[in-house]
Amino acid sequence: MELVSVVVALSVLAFGGFLLLTGVRGRLAAAGEATDYLRSLDERQEVADVYDETLAEPFLGRILRPLGAGSLRRIAGLTPRNYVEGVHRQLVLGGVASSVRAEELVTLQVLAGAGGAVLGVIYVIAGQPSARIGVLALVALPLIGVLAPQSWLKRKVADRTHAIRMDLPDTIDLLAISVEAGQGLEGAMQTVCSHFDSPLSEELSRTLKEMELGLARRDALHNLKRRTDVAELSNFVLVLTQADALGMPIGRVLRTQAAEMRTKRRQWAREKAAKLPVKILIPLTLFIFPAIMVVTLGPAVPGIANAF
Repeated sequence: MELVSVVVALSVLAFGGFLLLTGVRGRLAAAGEATDYLRSLDERQEVADVYDETLAEPFLGRILRPLGAGSLRRIAGLTPRNYVEGVHRQLVLGGVASSVRAEELVTLQVLAGAGGAVLGVIYVIAGQPSARIGVLALVALPLIGVLAPQSWLKRKVADRTHAIRMDLPDTIDLLAISVEAGQGLEGAMQTVCSHFDSPLSEELSRTLKEMELGLARRDALHNLKRRTDVAELSNFVLVLTQADALGMPIGRVLRTQAAEMRTKRRQWAREKAAKLPVKILIPLTLFIFPAIMVVTLGPAVPGIANAF
């Protein structure tokens, strides 16, 4: 009898455990289904939002943007990777990397070169020029199409480099004054960013954001040097990094660097002034001298002609 009671009790416990396990699994499955359902609703909402944003765009934008993106990838894939990376580097130095991608500029060069070739062929067929002029058109027009975007980019880099070089002495002066007034280097950089609106202040603002995100000061300054590629700024960053590592007074270092940058800026001005007479010779020879000859010798030409 006792054996039967034990068997019955074990059976009841086993059945209860089975029911409990089944219930727990059912609850877990239901919770998983609910989670999946809620996740699917979120995904549907995200898809719906993207769909609404896409429908809000103009028709040409919805059609041409995917086609343009695919064309960019295909054309950029045909060009050497090193060339695309070099173009991206130039875009960074020119300060236009956020608005123009390297793939877009490379694609523009390819399309402009192809357009120049088509124009050259049309000119040769329709205009029927001489052989020399036709060959010149077939070579020059594609070359102009390829080199025009590159020339624009080089001009951007040169203008930005010149602006950074000219603003560097005043910027270092303000940094020195701010540090000597009791601010830290980051606070002094923030003061510069609030007082100046220039490519150098934009780069300093980006450096501050990198440091706020947890990047070490040394690495952030190294990124600043890499994005600008200005020799004077690179030397300044190197001196500042060494002074920070050796524990030297930052204010004194900044004051010394500011005086050195002002001296270099005066030297740049004198160098440009020394080059100016040589540059004036070209327009003087091509335009001014012929006009003087016409004015002075023009009245005597009829008399000389009558004498002969």
